[in-house]
Amino acid sequence: MAYAVKDYKTEVWVDWCPGCGDFGILNAIHQALAALQLPPHRVAVFSGIGCSGKTPHYIGTYGVHTLHGRVLPVATGFKLANPEMTVIAVGGDGDGYGIGAGYFLAAGRRNVDLTYIVYNNGVYGLTKGQASPTLPKGVQTKSLPEPNLMEALNPIAVALGAGYTFIARGYAYDVRHLRDLIVAAIQHRGTALIDVLQPCPTYNNIYTREYYNARVYKLEETGYDPVVHNPADEKEIAEKKAQALLKAYENGDRIPIGIFYRVERPTLEDELATRLPHWGKALADLEPIYRRDLTPLLDELS
Repeated sequence: MAYAVKDYKTEVWVDWCPGCGDFGILNAIHQALAALQLPPHRVAVFSGIGCSGKTPHYIGTYGVHTLHGRVLPVATGFKLANPEMTVIAVGGDGDGYGIGAGYFLAAGRRNVDLTYIVYNNGVYGLTKGQASPTLPKGVQTKSLPEPNLMEALNPIAVALGAGYTFIARGYAYDVRHLRDLIVAAIQHRGTALIDVLQPCPTYNNIYTREYYNARVYKLEETGYDPVVHNPADEKEIAEKKAQALLKAYENGDRIPIGIFYRVERPTLEDELATRLPHWGKALADLEPIYRRDLTPLLDELS
């Protein structure tokens, strides 16, 4: 059976603010799943709290709306228990880089085979526009009574230090390019981060669609090579991380999007199978979630 984009949509009304970048990200996820022809029952989408937390409601796969900042540990546990499933975690910059910062670091160190998409708009959109960890110091959006007092966190730089094996940045209004990034992230074996720049038309009047349209450019169009070709060569890894770090801090008149860094490393699942042979056997003896009859549970909840 061939799957179309509509097969990954639900009938739930999408109630984000008009012009929100979340729409572009959602469309890119729908298109990526269709491009990969992933059966909806073989995909699970997890979210934290915030405007982006509604995403699983709009995707016709398994979905879990978790707690503030806790999306990655929940998605990790699910993936380890159901390794055959494609797992996508989504969340906002406040959710992932603020209250969830510790989990963000731990996820990179573990390198579980999942994809993490962060909706980065510089503000806490659901709670009326407070400065998020990615809003630069001194910037005052229309939702702030005074300029932001704290330095901004650089997600790409932090991810490089934490050990993510696939690190990319997308732009919500370039849906085709973002779709391709999501496809590449899902196909990558390991923890993949996509930090997505997205305007918040309600609270952030600084980083608008016009602002980004005039500045973003694609790394792949400049001859930039993010791939570590010999994962056993620590020198090459250091060089690739160094070039990615320089690009991560490139801002102002030009803002790069695309894949910053990519390396093939053993996943946590690979390591567990080596150290705990019985772990793989125990999983094999379990019935995967997509084969289970969930009717009794659904009847109990209804």
